[in-house]
Amino acid sequence: MKLHKPADMFDRTWEWAQLTRFASDQEPGASLGIVSGRRRQGKTFLLEALCEATGGFYYSATETVPREEALRQFGEAMGRHTGAPGRIRFAHWEEAIDALLALGADHPVPVVIDEFPYLVHGAPELPSLIQRALSPRRRERLESRARILLCGSSISFMGKLLTGSAPLRGRASIELIVPTFDFRAAREFWRLDDLRLAALVYLIVGGTPAYRSEFLRGAAPASREDFDSWVIEHVLSPASPLFREVRALLAEDPTLTNTGLYHTVLAAVAEGNRTRGSIAGRIERKATDISHHLTVLADAGLLTVEPDAFRRNRSTYRITEPLVRFYHSVMRPVYPQLEQVRPGRTERLWRAAQPRFHSAVAEPVFEHICRTWAHSMAADETLGGMAVQVLSGVVYDSASRVGHEVDLVSLDADGGVLAIGEAKWGDTMGLAHLERMERIAGLLTAKGQAPNAITLFSGAGFMPALREAADRSGGRIQLVDLDRLYHGE
Repeated sequence: MKLHKPADMFDRTWEWAQLTRFASDQEPGASLGIVSGRRRQGKTFLLEALCEATGGFYYSATETVPREEALRQFGEAMGRHTGAPGRIRFAHWEEAIDALLALGADHPVPVVIDEFPYLVHGAPELPSLIQRALSPRRRERLESRARILLCGSSISFMGKLLTGSAPLRGRASIELIVPTFDFRAAREFWRLDDLRLAALVYLIVGGTPAYRSEFLRGAAPASREDFDSWVIEHVLSPASPLFREVRALLAEDPTLTNTGLYHTVLAAVAEGNRTRGSIAGRIERKATDISHHLTVLADAGLLTVEPDAFRRNRSTYRITEPLVRFYHSVMRPVYPQLEQVRPGRTERLWRAAQPRFHSAVAEPVFEHICRTWAHSMAADETLGGMAVQVLSGVVYDSASRVGHEVDLVSLDADGGVLAIGEAKWGDTMGLAHLERMERIAGLLTAKGQAPNAITLFSGAGFMPALREAADRSGGRIQLVDLDRLYHGE
């Protein structure tokens, strides 16, 4: 049975197909699925829509509720779903789980427990109880076709449900991570025709759908000229939900217990400190002292750690969420002043923050946009092959003893270099940019890693001489502007 995607659901076609396939599976025996992803990505919207379309059961746990109260709320939700004449009471969670299995006695039905980490906080034995309930030869499982979906926003917690010696390891038949929208989908979601304006909005709020649909109620800049006033009114204003969003993101994750130090680590990364040593040096701690914090931030999906394309024993850290980067680069340094609303003050603070915005926000987020394009949207002919991985890296020149940073390194399945590239949000690129990349390409060629192509990305355009050089290169020099990023390959 094919379930049509709801008309009010934007994108998420692949995610909807995976969930509906799982929910309508006709095979006998109850099954388990895990759904996770950062907050505000639309997981609840997806799961509620799935239950509405199939007559499934949906329950969302409440934070910091004692075990007895959680069981009471769960019983009330079960009673509403089944139409029971009185209140359903469960003495313990084993009984509640068996009641979930009983919902699938006649036909496949999705059974959703949202915010699952909240329940486990009050009942740590829940994963083990679910494991026992789904034992392969248990009668209650064999006689049920309940499709149980556990959902949570704590990526680290949800990921660990199925790893190592965790009770549910090997039990799940689907593990779905709901991602943020990429820059192309975000433009369509924000309904922005002007490509530079769409990129500017993405540089700040990224691809989180709730920021437009729930936080700002669809408020978007009408034009480039309106962009600054939109930032001032909807991002930098204490009255806007976005103003305190980054603090809430960290406070809501149960794995982040000392949020002050985590904010300090993120601020150091936002300032351009990308290695463990440089981050530790910036906050005046030993590298070993922050190893745990870096790991937790990475597990929470707020940081990503990437190997250097040319030195795999060297890793760098990058902030994944543009709004987190914007907060720590632009807002946090002047947060007390932003809270004290006075006529004209926020406008002056935003003007003064422009250098930080361009260097610490626009440039690195634009690089990420370009890496996304090279990895997922560029044609094989553009790069001289299929890019399986797109990283950054440092090419060392032993003769001059100088390391040359490369913004984009497209690699094939064997780790071979397909293309190298440079990305500049605010610069109109010219021959000097090409000459630098040609020198780096020469160094790689001498090491037996000759790139097939040089890719130059610019948010401001290219000088005529560079365009002419690209035209003469026979495709070896690829110029990628905003139009090509959003529409081409």
